[in-house]
Amino acid sequence: MLSKRIIPCLDVRDGRLTKGIKFKGNVDIGDPVEAAREYYEQGADEIVFYDITASAEKRAIMLDVVKRVAETIFIPFSVGGGIGTVEQMRQVILAGAEKVSVNSAAVNNPGIIAEGAKAFGSQCIVLGMDVKKVFASETIPSGYEMVIHGGRTVTGLDALRWAQEAERLGAGEICLNSIDADGTQDGYELNLTALISSHVGIPVIASGGAGKPDHLVDVLTRGQADAALIASMVHYRTYTIAEIKNFLHGRGVKTRMQW
Repeated sequence: MLSKRIIPCLDVRDGRLTKGIKFKGNVDIGDPVEAAREYYEQGADEIVFYDITASAEKRAIMLDVVKRVAETIFIPFSVGGGIGTVEQMRQVILAGAEKVSVNSAAVNNPGIIAEGAKAFGSQCIVLGMDVKKVFASETIPSGYEMVIHGGRTVTGLDALRWAQEAERLGAGEICLNSIDADGTQDGYELNLTALISSHVGIPVIASGGAGKPDHLVDVLTRGQADAALIASMVHYRTYTIAEIKNFLHGRGVKTRMQW
C-alpha cells in the first residue's frame, strides 16, 4: 500500500492567506509564507498554493509570493491560478514549483494539458477540478458539473468525462474539489471522490470539507483518494499535521511519519 499524502492548501488572495466556505465569504487569515513554513515543519507531504482570483481577474499569478514560499519549504510544491500558457507554466516552475495546476484555462483550452505534459512531463501537470453536484442529465450523466473561474462560471461539462479526457491528454494528477463541501468541515464528498478515483488511472487528491481526522480516514479509504487536501483544520490550529498523521496511523492508514 502506497503512503497517503497529507497536503495543506494555501488559498491566496492579494498576497494573503484566505479561507471561505463554498467559495464565498473569504476572510484574511495570515501570511502564506509563514503558514507554508509551519506546515512543512509539522510534516506536510506537499504544499498546494492557489492564487484564487487570478483566473477571474484575468491576470498572471503572483510569482513573488510563489518564490517566497518555495524558498521556505523543501517538499513538493504545486501552484495554480491564472496559468493558461506553457510560458506561464515555465515561469511558475522557475519560481520554485514542482507542479503546475490548471483548471479554468484547461476547460477553455484543453490543449494546454498536452502542451504542458510535452514540455515538462505529465508528473508536473495537475488538473484542478472545482465540482458542484447537479441533477443528472444527458449532458451531465454523472450528476457532477465542472465550475470554473473560482466558482463563478458553470460549464455544462460533466466532471467524470472531463477527468478522463484530461488524463488522456496527459494530466498526471487530479486535485478534486467539491464546492458543496468546501470549507464546511463536515467531511469530504465521498461519492464524488470515489467516482473519479475509480474511473481514472492517475492519482486523485481529495479536497473540500475536512474538519477532523476521521474525515481523512473516510476519504482515503472509502473515497479511494491517494491524498487529502486540508485547510481549515490546520489554518485555525484545531489540529497539527503530526496529530492528523498519528490518528491515521492508528486507524491503519499509511502515511509518511516523522518519528
